[in-house]
Amino acid sequence: MKSNSPRHTFNLMHCILLLIGLTAAYSVFADEPEYEDTTVRFQSTYIWQNHPSFQEKYHGQNSLSANQEKSYTATITGFWGFRPWQGGELYLNPEITQGVPFSGLNGTGAFTNGELTRTAGTEPKLYRQKLFLRQTMNLGGGEEKVEAGLNQMAGSVDKNRWVMTVGNFSILDVFDGNAYAKDPRVQFMNAGFMAPLAYDYAADARGFGFGFTSEWYQDDWVYRIGRMTGPKDPNMLPTDFRIFKYYGDQAEVEHAHTLFGQPGKVRLLGWRNRARLASFQDALDYHIANPSSDAQAIFAVRSSDKIKYGVGVNVEQAISSDVGFFLRAMQADGHTETLAFTETDASLGTGFSIKGESWQRPKDTLGLGYIRNTLSDERRRYLEAGGISFFLGDGHLNYRPEQVFEAYYSANVWRDLYVTADYQRMLNPGYNSDRGPVNFGALRFHVEF
Repeated sequence: MKSNSPRHTFNLMHCILLLIGLTAAYSVFADEPEYEDTTVRFQSTYIWQNHPSFQEKYHGQNSLSANQEKSYTATITGFWGFRPWQGGELYLNPEITQGVPFSGLNGTGAFTNGELTRTAGTEPKLYRQKLFLRQTMNLGGGEEKVEAGLNQMAGSVDKNRWVMTVGNFSILDVFDGNAYAKDPRVQFMNAGFMAPLAYDYAADARGFGFGFTSEWYQDDWVYRIGRMTGPKDPNMLPTDFRIFKYYGDQAEVEHAHTLFGQPGKVRLLGWRNRARLASFQDALDYHIANPSSDAQAIFAVRSSDKIKYGVGVNVEQAISSDVGFFLRAMQADGHTETLAFTETDASLGTGFSIKGESWQRPKDTLGLGYIRNTLSDERRRYLEAGGISFFLGDGHLNYRPEQVFEAYYSANVWRDLYVTADYQRMLNPGYNSDRGPVNFGALRFHVEF
């Protein structure tokens, strides 16, 4: 979500984060239970980022600033849950957020911090992040242990089972999982590793919606379907609750396997959105016919319901007990504007996650990743003509694919307190070879208990 203030401040929110981090880090924790009827857990994450000045040939309304900038996000989240009946789990996640993005979140396809869409402004804000029910029906096939975690109570389930989730949550909680690249609070920071950027999943501006999902686990296979609400207007916060008229549908098939003695998974995901969207061809025609009008022509032609869809593949593969490989690739149709995520029509994210066992730091993690994002011909022609979309618009476009290299090292400094150093290098920010490259440095502090 965009912010009107790029100013970085140090205030009460940061003090709260520091106190919670220190308290959690030095507390003595009891052994994890074998079974839980209730759960109360918390996480706190602070991410600070900086990019120095970089070269640009021109600057537009939605360009990433070429001057040196700072950005930060701060979150505190509660994870409260209980079992109302057999197989049922009810969870509530209140969250306090605060943060300021680079350039009002404009000028890139890949957000350098996946937390940025959840925060907006220098004042802490409390909101209900999630409230949902998960119902499990066991179907045999042997018992699997469930470890205690965030929105997960310790216990056991059958290997073969049916799981229904309904309420207010993120579709990414259920779909497009990956053991090595998923959570910007503990793994890679760039949003392109949180999910494929071409996955324009239905959600409000923070990334959450209302809906339901159904999962069927059968031996080494998992089949998932789901429907979620989207925003009333693209990339905005108010939710459109007319879930039978405007919605995001998805279906995913997952298969677990063993390759050279190491576990892995392959997922195939398809999605389809129905929403009131602008097509880029209509926006380009309007822009050409009305050259003196506002260049953000997508607002003028957002007058009818459109279908947007895409397909993707997601691979995770252990190479050894300490090294894991991942790859995500997705292609969207690219005819219409973005509904709720980033401005990308085809995306690739891949890399490696390496645990520190070999250097006697088993809880540390080294991550190395690469992202490549491209635009559809329709979106590209609109931006080349000087059009402005929600996050992009330099006034001109010398098109090249946007590429990001990211490396991070997460160090376990004490118990459940982690400090991460992160570096990202972005080529062709906003798909424009007349700008950049840009270097981003970051520090992250994370604790959960």
